[in-house]
Amino acid sequence: MNFPIFLTGMLSGLSLIMAIGAQNAFVLRQGLRGEHVLAVCLTCAISDAILILLGVTSFGQIAQRLPWLAPAMRYAGAAFLIWYGTKSMRAALQSTEALIVGTERKAGGLAKALTACLAITWLNPHVYLDTVVLLGTILTRFAGETGSFAAGAVSGSFLFFFSLGYGSAWLRPIFAKPSAWRILEAGIAFVMWAIAAKLVLGD
Repeated sequence: MNFPIFLTGMLSGLSLIMAIGAQNAFVLRQGLRGEHVLAVCLTCAISDAILILLGVTSFGQIAQRLPWLAPAMRYAGAAFLIWYGTKSMRAALQSTEALIVGTERKAGGLAKALTACLAITWLNPHVYLDTVVLLGTILTRFAGETGSFAAGAVSGSFLFFFSLGYGSAWLRPIFAKPSAWRILEAGIAFVMWAIAAKLVLGD
């Protein structure tokens, strides 16, 4: 294991996934609710690991052989994000929910949460651009160090998602107020719609 290359991979991976996006907003929301945090964080991290491995192996060749893949995923992802953003905005306008710390509340279904998590992750072409294409490009600078670089990038992904999911617990007292929760839902909606617009416009 080449530690400097491992660290480069970790920092490269972190720099690409730290920006606020649909996936991160979803993890934050689940963390604040305390709903299936382990499963959601693990799903995001494993998905990232798979994408990173694709990036350092063969995704570029797949995209060249299947030119319809990128536009198909772009429009499918945009449609899903528009729907999910609308769902969040409806909650922002109608919900009177508050996050009550220290009391039990019925969590949403695990299957529903994981389905949304997987869709947000895998139907977003920007994920492929960042995690697959850009990391694959950076790796070309380190010939023969694929293992160390990929291990670093994967480690960075696990570190980020679990820190976000479980670290959000510190914000729970703020979300004891319904107004704070509505603001979060509205913010998530705008993030989803903005990403969808970029996908449709090809930005």
